[in-house]
Amino acid sequence: MTSVRRTRETGGGPPLPSRLRPPAHRVSPRAVAHWAIEYLLLWGLAFGLAWGVSAWLGGAGWAGLPGWLDSRLDWVPVLVGVAGVLMTLVAPVWRYRVHRWEVSSDVVYTRTGWFSREWLLVPVSRIQTVDSRQGLIERALGLATIEVNTASHAGSSEVSGLPVAVATRLAEDLARRAHALRDDAT
Repeated sequence: MTSVRRTRETGGGPPLPSRLRPPAHRVSPRAVAHWAIEYLLLWGLAFGLAWGVSAWLGGAGWAGLPGWLDSRLDWVPVLVGVAGVLMTLVAPVWRYRVHRWEVSSDVVYTRTGWFSREWLLVPVSRIQTVDSRQGLIERALGLATIEVNTASHAGSSEVSGLPVAVATRLAEDLARRAHALRDDAT
């Protein structure tokens, strides 16, 4: 494989595909707390539902349950709780390490993903709207999310976990540049 690569790099074959570099900017470190709180709330709700269903089915002695499930029904909330704790501790840090963004003169570039990575490049000339929003948790942590929309659903991009000042400045700058490019095209 190495010899093939060297041959291609020196002009002895078809060119190698270029590799995407990571975008330059990370989201705010406070995004870890934001995502952890969201996961905690979601998994807390799932734990409560699992506990309620387990108590209801176990206490009623529901005849429709198989015997192997009836004897293990108390484990359902425990398993949901363990999965929730692991997800709440691991996922926000993992997201912080992966999620990046960058805006160059002609493109908005984001990288997201968990097990598979998604690189999204949105040309500034294709931007139709730039939205900025803050949820309750984001507002408490001083964060915001911007959404860059194009006519194509697949071409839209979102950057969450930005400090409010950065998100506001970025949204204004992108909207101004997209407007200027549309005016130049007409």
